[in-house]
Amino acid sequence: MAEFKIRQTTIKTIIFDFDGTLAKLNIDFQKMRENIATLIASYGIARDQLHTDFVLEMIDAAFKLLSTSSDKKAKKFLDEANTIIEKIETAAAANGELFNHTKKLLTSLQSKKISCGIITRNCNKAVKIVFPDILKYCPVVICRDDVSKVKPHPEHISLALTKLGSSPASTLMIGDHPIDVKTGRNAGTLTCGVLTGRCQKNDFFEAGADLVLSSALEILNIIN
Repeated sequence: MAEFKIRQTTIKTIIFDFDGTLAKLNIDFQKMRENIATLIASYGIARDQLHTDFVLEMIDAAFKLLSTSSDKKAKKFLDEANTIIEKIETAAAANGELFNHTKKLLTSLQSKKISCGIITRNCNKAVKIVFPDILKYCPVVICRDDVSKVKPHPEHISLALTKLGSSPASTLMIGDHPIDVKTGRNAGTLTCGVLTGRCQKNDFFEAGADLVLSSALEILNIIN
């Protein structure tokens, strides 16, 4: 029924996640989490005060806690945290690569007059290392640097749709993590999970995905 729903909807826009969806996912999130946890501890904040294991959310929680006592210390922490994660992201990007089907997929969607956007919690610098000519294939790319609230908050998608002049009702969000599904649902789009990352089919359906595919390329067999 979910695939039928997508087939019967006039999809005018597709928003893609980047790492794990269009490019091979090789960021060492465990190392990133450990390094950020060590930094946070050095500022006297206990791990159980954060109430999250997602790296960017850990940083945000610690920043807010530090801001209650010292804006200067909070800013210093944020700068240090951003340096840590960007160093890991760009190192991963230097050894990263697009999936073989990525450029074909984006080019095929252009020929079908489907608007495309890419949203990612990764930094712009890392994305450009992996995909230097990204704007040739996709006119709108929204990275972590471009928003104040990262996905699953809908700001990523909302900004992309505004730039594309698109409506959530005719948009499909495709990603390799349940966060992407939640982001789409928060923004009011249809959602599709792909099994090119580290998650299983049930993970996506439990998050509320309308569809799960082996790879993003398969969407060409479903949309008009």
